[in-house]
Amino acid sequence: SLSGGWKMKLELARAMLMNADILLLDEPTNHLDVANIKWLEDYLISQTNVTSIIVSHDSGFLDNVCTNILHYERKKLKMYKGNLSEFVKVKPEAKSYYTLAATTVKFEFPKPSFLVGVKSNTKAIMKMTGCTYTYPGSAKPSMNNVSVQLSLSSRVGVIGPNGAGKSTMIKLLTGEAFPQEGTVWRHPNLRIGYVAQHAFHHLEQHLEKTPNAYIQWRYQGGADREVLEKPTVAMTPEEMEQMETWVIGGDGSKRQVEQIMGRQKLKKSYQYEIKWKNHVHKFNTWMPREKLLELGFDKLIRQFDDREASREGLGYRDLSPASIRKHLEDVGLDGDIADHNMISGLSGGQKVKVVIAAAMWNNPHMLVLDEPTNYLDRESLGGLAVAIRNWGGSVIMISHNTEFLGALCPETWTVNAGVLTINGKTAVAESNFEDSEKPIVVVNKKKKKSRNQIKEQEVRRRLRHLEWLASDKGTPHPADTDSD
Repeated sequence: SLSGGWKMKLELARAMLMNADILLLDEPTNHLDVANIKWLEDYLISQTNVTSIIVSHDSGFLDNVCTNILHYERKKLKMYKGNLSEFVKVKPEAKSYYTLAATTVKFEFPKPSFLVGVKSNTKAIMKMTGCTYTYPGSAKPSMNNVSVQLSLSSRVGVIGPNGAGKSTMIKLLTGEAFPQEGTVWRHPNLRIGYVAQHAFHHLEQHLEKTPNAYIQWRYQGGADREVLEKPTVAMTPEEMEQMETWVIGGDGSKRQVEQIMGRQKLKKSYQYEIKWKNHVHKFNTWMPREKLLELGFDKLIRQFDDREASREGLGYRDLSPASIRKHLEDVGLDGDIADHNMISGLSGGQKVKVVIAAAMWNNPHMLVLDEPTNYLDRESLGGLAVAIRNWGGSVIMISHNTEFLGALCPETWTVNAGVLTINGKTAVAESNFEDSEKPIVVVNKKKKKSRNQIKEQEVRRRLRHLEWLASDKGTPHPADTDSD
């Protein structure tokens, strides 16, 4: 139940209590906020009798802590005296440690498909209103009265100290959790690519598979299995009881909903084809979305919408090994590794690339990244930054890497003790919500003239012209009153 930052601090505390002569730290700044990284720097510098061997992609951290750099060159380790800045003076090609340039690693994300009813990039596709969430057993809410909105053009960075509620807010947005108060609305066809804070949890049950085989398994049923197998998608006992509700039809008969069979557009919303219990298919009827929500079938609607959205995204994809290999290469993973190496043998950075590739396979409209910079080297980080900058969908990411967020996110959400503060330019036009009140504008359209009216107009024009020709010289030409 601890956040990623608290788990990392617990691991560091265990290492410190061992009073070791050598500290082996593999990516120790992952998940840590700025204050905790500063504390870790001060602690390591103060340990004069302890040798620390650190693997990290945080250039600022390495600059402040290291006295020597071990560089991997041609399958050998070579020692250089000084910190990272001194090392770059000796090896100028290593200056990529300080930039987001992608010179050798290139990421390319698939273009998001069309969203029905969304003709503008600033039209809202997701909205959270007055949401409060408290973890079971906790006295204090993790999120308190939070309201946010996102569009296809949104580029949002979420910042805040460890344990402030950042990941909780992301879970509420993506449907991993439901608020006790408030509402979360999203476009029924919206597809979300989600990379969790502990990205490896996506792969824990598939370590014996290759990356290619993992994506085949995840999408082989015509939908994203991760979406369909979420704990929040399963029906609770209360929701199963709700399925027993009797619905009164237009003819006064009582029926019970068995399942949703189909969906089609109805004005600015949708209507759903309902299969009734103990009735054959010819008695199926269509019901508006609003009516079903009013009756309490929101979980049933959400299950169907998620399944349909996922299928629509996969309609653009060929789930063949060659296509999957190409897709994995587009996120910087070597094709041979993707086809032949088991996930259990991949490095942390390679596993993150597999998770990002799997999340992007069904052409999502929104990408949600919780600590995406963990484990990625500077080249891969540069490739990811360029891909996000060029991508046409919405992006929301949590990160303590201020350089990464500053380069990509004009809008920031600061979360502290469950309270959200929005800074920067928001890219959402609130008036574009389907349920917003819009002023009624009356437009007087021109009435099309009939053929006889056009003939009469020509006759009047000819008569006026003849009168003008017969008039005295210098008489002004009469106004053409029939021109309108």
